[in-house]
Amino acid sequence: MSVSPDRPFSPPYQCRDCGSEVGFRSRRRTLTERFLLPLLLLQPVRCGECFRRDYRLIFTPVLKRLPEVPKVGPARQPAPPNRNVA
Repeated sequence: MSVSPDRPFSPPYQCRDCGSEVGFRSRRRTLTERFLLPLLLLQPVRCGECFRRDYRLIFTPVLKRLPEVPKVGPARQPAPPNRNVA
């Protein structure tokens, strides 16, 4: 584990389950996560490889959340033309 010169006191993110170094901030779900974790200087983090959710210090460098992808429903068929073909 190397220490980056721009953040000497914060260890880099590493998943405890799979060992990946890619982590994303996760959405705070419960009241405990919204109000108690910030007092303890913790934030929810999700692994980018195995998707395990964990709590890390707010100083741990992780990526921002990925943008939400809009859910796409089934493709609509175009309406048939209103012509009488003889």
